[in-house]
Amino acid sequence: QVQLVESGGGLVQAGGSLRLSCAASGRTFSSGAMGWFRQAPGKEREFVAAISWNVGSTYYANSVKGRFTISRDNAKNTVYLQINSLKPEDTAVYYCAADYRFTNARAMFIMGPHYITSWGQGTQVTVSS
Repeated sequence: QVQLVESGGGLVQAGGSLRLSCAASGRTFSSGAMGWFRQAPGKEREFVAAISWNVGSTYYANSVKGRFTISRDNAKNTVYLQINSLKPEDTAVYYCAADYRFTNARAMFIMGPHYITSWGQGTQVTVSS
């Protein structure tokens, strides 16, 4: 079992930036994918971005393309989400996810949150207008 711990959330004004971090420990893996989902009040958890652990391929939700950047540091077992040009509609709890079964980043989007086995506790991002 892998443990995921997120950090970096907070309250920012629209147009601002944040960088979220997700550190993995326990059973780490050389394949699979890690990524981010978010869940706003009253809404379902939705995919944001993912990165494959071995080659570093990425995949983004259309709503965040050009504003969000996902990256990884294999040596630190950590994935980052750089969020720029924040909008009030980005307000949500952001969850880190990981699953060694994915062969590429897009698979995390295709399979969806119900398939994923490892989750972090979430970090709140609040964007004021």
